[in-house]
Amino acid sequence: MLPLKMRCGLLVLAVTAALGGSVALAQNLDRGKPATKLFAESCASCHRSPRGLSKGRFHLTLYLFLQQHYSSGSSSSWALTSYLESVDSGKRVSTKSAAKTGASRSRLLRPPAPVPVR
Repeated sequence: MLPLKMRCGLLVLAVTAALGGSVALAQNLDRGKPATKLFAESCASCHRSPRGLSKGRFHLTLYLFLQQHYSSGSSSSWALTSYLESVDSGKRVSTKSAAKTGASRSRLLRPPAPVPVR
């Protein structure tokens, strides 16, 4: 037989393995969330608007910065990066297209020509 100290040690080891043996699985809490919600939850406390946050930054450096400091995974940081860049690019496009839509909108609001009767 084994000495008493050895049996106690094995008993403690078996109890420790049985109680602490389960592995805790980490969850990605950002999975499946749209980029606007990610911005609202993680960035809106410091930034009032997403406009201008990606200005002057390369796509890759912005992604790496967001991944390191703000997001919990690579997919959420790509989504945030794309969202921030689309907001800034949309701003430039909307100012140019606003002048064009004023002229085209007046044509859309005009009533149609009367239908000729046969």
